[in-house]
Amino acid sequence: MFTRIMVGVDEHAGGRDAIALAEMLLAPDGELTLAHVYTGNPAIAHVATPSYDIAEREQALKLLERAREQAQIEASLRCTASHSVGRGLHELAERETADLLVLGSCRRGHVGRVLVGDDTRAALNGAPCAVAIAPAGYSDEPRVTREVGVGYDGSPESAHALELAREISRDLGAKLSAFTTVSVPLSTLGSGPLSLSDAIDKLVSRARDRIAALGGVEAHAAYGETADELAVYSASLDLLIVGSRGYGPVGRLIHGSTSQRLARLARCPLVVLPRAVQAMDRSDAAEQAENASRR
Repeated sequence: MFTRIMVGVDEHAGGRDAIALAEMLLAPDGELTLAHVYTGNPAIAHVATPSYDIAEREQALKLLERAREQAQIEASLRCTASHSVGRGLHELAERETADLLVLGSCRRGHVGRVLVGDDTRAALNGAPCAVAIAPAGYSDEPRVTREVGVGYDGSPESAHALELAREISRDLGAKLSAFTTVSVPLSTLGSGPLSLSDAIDKLVSRARDRIAALGGVEAHAAYGETADELAVYSASLDLLIVGSRGYGPVGRLIHGSTSQRLARLARCPLVVLPRAVQAMDRSDAAEQAENASRR
């Protein structure tokens, strides 16, 4: 679970969904912060005055106070001005040393889809901590977490995602499963349609066995494009956790436009662990080991 969660709140309904997801992911002794970034009117930014900034800040705080009251939660309130919502949220998350930034999604389109707007896309790029995205309408439904899933390809990033998924599933009393995708190199195929079918079946079976060998996890595997197959898998989950990059033998797990695509297609709440967070964790562990060896 997460101990310092920041929730991005605006005037849209996605803020309620984000707060609901944050409550589910917050550790019992954790701290919750509601945050709002006001960008002002770009057309008049060059003539903005201190009084204008004060007025914007007061409106932002009132918005956050209403959100806190409606959700009936205890939370700190933070707001800031920035040229972009994504950058402002990153700065606030760093300032508050948040370990998770939770965002909502827009309510256009299919119910239950994670529909990512420009602000959410910006917040995903270069985030200083893990990012969670709540599906549209998440706060309107009963929140029972029965299964937590993780995208896994054997890379250190996906191993970290699995470790977090184990912790969350244990704390919530939920089932844990893991999913991987495979591809078939053309050079390994023989002639005829059965060769392709046999090759796919063998790869999927071996991938499933590798996940099952991890222990305590229900194994799933499929042949196809990673983001699309993970999106299908997410339909059976109550929470999906992925690492931001993978360097396994079958290619990248999540990177660049792929993470944006999964965020858009996922059918359940999604937690993305940025690679920067993984690298920082490993750097801290290495530093601790080095310090211990010097004693």
